[in-house]
Amino acid sequence: MSVYPIELISIEEKNRLMDKYTEKILYEVKSDIYGCCIKLLTNLKHVKERWEENFYAMSTATRSHGRLVVVEDPDKPMKVLYDPQSKTAFLLNFTYYGWIKSLALSVAGDVLEDEHATYSVHGACLDVNGCGLCLMGVSGSGKTTQAYGLLRHKLVRVVADDWFFVRFFEDEVLAYSSEKNFYIRADLAKTWKEFEWLIEKAEFDEEGRAIVNLRWVIGKGRIMPITTLKNIVILKRDPTDKLIHKSLLPEEALKIAEENRYFNPHFLVDNEFKRKLRNSFFLNLFKRTNVYLINTTQSPEETQALIRRILNL
Repeated sequence: MSVYPIELISIEEKNRLMDKYTEKILYEVKSDIYGCCIKLLTNLKHVKERWEENFYAMSTATRSHGRLVVVEDPDKPMKVLYDPQSKTAFLLNFTYYGWIKSLALSVAGDVLEDEHATYSVHGACLDVNGCGLCLMGVSGSGKTTQAYGLLRHKLVRVVADDWFFVRFFEDEVLAYSSEKNFYIRADLAKTWKEFEWLIEKAEFDEEGRAIVNLRWVIGKGRIMPITTLKNIVILKRDPTDKLIHKSLLPEEALKIAEENRYFNPHFLVDNEFKRKLRNSFFLNLFKRTNVYLINTTQSPEETQALIRRILNL
């Protein structure tokens, strides 16, 4: 299930809502999300400012592929209304920017999935000495903690810490970045002291998160736009399971991904057609990579050491 209600609407309803909310719109921003022009329309200054820090700018002359209308409406509950035909999402009464940026990525993902054989992965993507690594898992499994733990090593570079896009070229899996800057938690430095300086400089929102420029800490040369994916680590946190780690067959990995909605609570459209597309994609992804399962019930430091052993890092 999604973490917020999503209702699919017709293009006629989309047009009615655009007429209703147009007079509220104060800001319009066009951004480049892996070649898709995604347009933000909002009356909320803090959303506009975080969005501009988060995503690469797109020329204002470029026609948009998808739109997010982010507004307050006291007569409505918090929900998403989405028209799949025009790729327009109305986000009503959203206060958490993390969901807003994930929905922008989901709209771009909907365009890319339907028309360009390019798929979304909700997870971290790193380059480890020339080989791409994906960390995926449900919220709370430790993927962000472990991704930033790996970034302390000079041979590790980052493509994305939360969401990236994938295309297949023959036997290779190419992973592409999606965001300019990263949205981190305030407690990151409690686990990894190397990020204390970044935390001190960041401006955190009411949710205890901030958009930061990682280049300040790890350098410009360790932010990458693309890598060739070779390894996938699926993280889970299950104190009742004594198994700490194992290698997975592609079919085993797919079953886990299916059971957990592909680790992505932000998909806007979830129907039989989309499930077939995603099943086919993830099975191919797991067949072309080495896949491991790690139970993160140990300390972050112990889990980090295990991941590094698997990667020979």
